Parts: sequence; structure tokens; C-alpha cells
Amino acid sequence: SAPWCEHCQALKSTLEVVKQQGISVQEVNVDEEPKRAKDARVMNIPTVVLAENEQEVRRFTGAKTFNEIIQFYNG
Repeated sequence: SAPWCEHCQALKSTLEVVKQQGISVQEVNVDEEPKRAKDARVMNIPTVVLAENEQEVRRFTGAKTFNEIIQFYNG
């Protein structure tokens, strides 16, 4: 994510609702943590990566609705 990215900001508010469902969400600012973004192979923002035991399971890019994110999370 990045503070200047409109899609990131839209997704951020949706992810706040996702957090309220007990799902852990961690935001990474690509401007402040470029190495971490590179290590995660982030090419576009917003990018959401689902990880289990620090291993990527799946990802999506772009803004999504709450229901789309829950479906993504549930697989």
C-alpha cells in the first residue's frame, strides 16, 4: 500500500472491517519498506497476500469488496 494510492486507501477501510471479523491484517507501506515489498514480489498496489506460516498461499491486486475479500480468505 501507499498513502498516495487511491485504491489502497479505499481497500484500507474495507480491511478495517475485515479485521473486526478476527482476521489478522498487516499493512506494508511500499515507500517506507521497499525491500519488504520487493521480497514479497509486489509489482502493483494494492496487493493483498494471504500467508500461512509465513508462506504465501494466494494473492490479489486491486480493490475488492468486503465479500470478495472474505471469499478470497476462505479460499
